[in-house]
Amino acid sequence: MQKDRRIKRKPFSFHLNTADFLLATEEEKAQQEIMRESTSFFKDGMKRLLGNKIAVICIVIVTIITLIAIFVPMFYPYDYSEQLGVIPGKQVDPSYNNLRMFEYGKTELEKKANGEKVFPHIFGTDNMGRDYFIRVVYGTRISLMVGLFASILVLIIGLLYGSISGYAGGKVDLIMMRIVDVIYSLPDMLIIILLSVVLNTTLTSLGGFLARLGTNMISIFIVFGLLYWVSMARLIRGQILSVKKQEFVLAAKSIGASSSRIIKKHLLPNCISVIIISTALQIPSAIFTESFLSFLGLGVSDPMPSLGSLASNALSGIYSYTYRLVIPAVTILLIVLSFNLIGDALRDAFDPKLRN
Repeated sequence: MQKDRRIKRKPFSFHLNTADFLLATEEEKAQQEIMRESTSFFKDGMKRLLGNKIAVICIVIVTIITLIAIFVPMFYPYDYSEQLGVIPGKQVDPSYNNLRMFEYGKTELEKKANGEKVFPHIFGTDNMGRDYFIRVVYGTRISLMVGLFASILVLIIGLLYGSISGYAGGKVDLIMMRIVDVIYSLPDMLIIILLSVVLNTTLTSLGGFLARLGTNMISIFIVFGLLYWVSMARLIRGQILSVKKQEFVLAAKSIGASSSRIIKKHLLPNCISVIIISTALQIPSAIFTESFLSFLGLGVSDPMPSLGSLASNALSGIYSYTYRLVIPAVTILLIVLSFNLIGDALRDAFDPKLRN
């Protein structure tokens, strides 16, 4: 007779454990952070960037300044080169020279007395009777244009040169880097002066926008294209040297991918953080260089204004019209400081080595 081998089960009981309801520890929170929803490199970087309050404020400042520089000249009633006191066929009216903020010339006062509406001179006029506000706006436009153009030029040349040098390696890399060393040692100020002398006759005969911009400014653009890309090329070369030995590059070579495709599809995307950061930091450097050269008289040609040339011209009346120096100086400060802080924020957001 077989014994009953059925297992006697204990009745089910449910007990609450208070330890299950305790707050999560920092280690558990860190684990949840690691296990967060997957996202792309760019989206993650932008999330970090927008989480930086200082960077957001700087982006807003740069956006406002850029919009003012682009759109205000479209509807502003005065031109940057218009001398208000000079009327063809009539005697020069000196009452327009050196007007202070929101002051009016003699003719404008007569119009106001007759009930006509006259647009005020927000920042007054300079010693030649030109509206100072529109000249500051145009000077800001020139500075932003120089910064943007220089950064794009440096990006293109540095990207091509550095990627070819780093990918080729060997003797090609050695020769290309020695060329970079030679270019890095050239004095940019001397080249700007020499190019200004050489281009003076050519640009004057051509006329148009280039002639208005001036030979000095064209020389600055050429120097940016000739000299200022070397730092970008070195950075890109270093990144590609560290990436090109990875397995995915070897796999691309094994299936017959061309060198240009490997550089474009595999190497440069892995250098995107360096590219973004270097380009962002190049903009304030170019703006400051242009303002400094314009302050020394090596920038745009008169009557085209620049923030540096406006600050330089304001030195002659610094005691009577101090605001003429303060306004372009503060504008340069806001632009350069904002771009520098944005560049630092981009570095913190997109550089993988700086992530926690």
